[in-house]
Amino acid sequence: MTENTRSETGKKRTNNDRMDYTRQINNAGQSSSAASAAAKIVNGARQPVPKEAVRKKKSKKSNFPPNKTVVEVQIYKEGIDRLFFMLVIIMICLGTIMIFSASYANALEYYKDSYFFLKKQLKMAAIGFAAMMFTAYFVNYRFIKKLAAPFFIGILALNYATGILGKITHGAQRWLFGFQPSEFLKLAVVLFLASYIAQKKDKMKKIGWGIIVPLIIMASIAGAMWMQSHLSGLIILMLICVGVMFIGEAPIGFFIGSTAIVFAVVTYILKYTQNFADFLIDITKKEYAANRILAWINPFKYSQDEGYQIIQSLYAIGSGGVGGLGWGQSRQKFLYLPEPQNDFIFSIICEEMGFIGATIIIILFVALIWRGFVIALHAPDKFSSVVVMGIMIKVAIQFILNIAVVTNTIPNTGISLPFFSYGGTALIVLMCEMGLVLSISRLSYQEKP
Repeated sequence: MTENTRSETGKKRTNNDRMDYTRQINNAGQSSSAASAAAKIVNGARQPVPKEAVRKKKSKKSNFPPNKTVVEVQIYKEGIDRLFFMLVIIMICLGTIMIFSASYANALEYYKDSYFFLKKQLKMAAIGFAAMMFTAYFVNYRFIKKLAAPFFIGILALNYATGILGKITHGAQRWLFGFQPSEFLKLAVVLFLASYIAQKKDKMKKIGWGIIVPLIIMASIAGAMWMQSHLSGLIILMLICVGVMFIGEAPIGFFIGSTAIVFAVVTYILKYTQNFADFLIDITKKEYAANRILAWINPFKYSQDEGYQIIQSLYAIGSGGVGGLGWGQSRQKFLYLPEPQNDFIFSIICEEMGFIGATIIIILFVALIWRGFVIALHAPDKFSSVVVMGIMIKVAIQFILNIAVVTNTIPNTGISLPFFSYGGTALIVLMCEMGLVLSISRLSYQEKP
């Protein structure tokens, strides 16, 4: 056999070995996805995967030849999810416009400046927008995951301190050093539970990890809200916990236990229907909370006290009709409806924009929540997916409960409308949450619209 023949035979064997090794890689799960994700197709042109998207790890147990590496490839999108970003901008712009329309009468009467609330809201919106963009482009969700537990513990401790040292306003002790720690707790509990679910996903079906530990977490949160007499915060946080545990595939026993507790409380309440007011005061230790529940049952009986605000809200909604009175033409905001720029701003929206305008606002909220869930379903891992869903659940809960309050479907508990209600702390935290969703969307696999 000549030298040339031996050389050609050696090359063929080498090529055959490479082809067999390639087949082994393609038959493996991770390597198959790596091969398919080795390049992106954008507008018909193939583009390389960024260097930072490729991580190399040595496989401890593998069928591959020794001293080989397994390449995990993750596709990075070119930018944030544009549709979600546009919806956020539309919501914040509409919210700022409606805050000015709803507040200028109160601002002129009490602060001698009709732009008082608008100027403060614009400042907070600018800070929130900057925080959102910074979070979207410079905060890695993996770094957030490492801080989830200490962040939750610190914010929870701060909420307990608020129940002791906080400022009392409208019968509740929510404020500490000029902000509401409970707003940060809503984000902290989402991050903490998402981290917990991601770490214990293989143990979530067990009683200890899937039922007992989450109930202990919920009890610790409920204690902080109870100390603050923060009924709306208690409701929202409990619903967030239940929603996150649901998407985290908690065992059915968790939900059965939660339902059994609620059923027991309702049954106990029904025994006191003959002296309902005394019972409510007894269990809440706060007369104002009991009065709000009684005013919800019959607002016109308490029309000069706790029922006054909800009655004026119903007047505003009814006055709007189908097309509304026109932007800036509300009558109830002229010192009839108390603080119309806050929790009851949706009543002013209904009065000025009518049924059509209110429906448009509802559609925008639904579109935002839907797009958030699309991002979550294509998120790179369990933690990021649960975080996005948890944030969207929080927005959905506040949106639904706020509309329920202004229509007297549930008692008045002081629940703000995201993007629309006046408030600095809530807006900044909300914009940070939107930035976190946008940050995760940059690592998502779905096509951009």
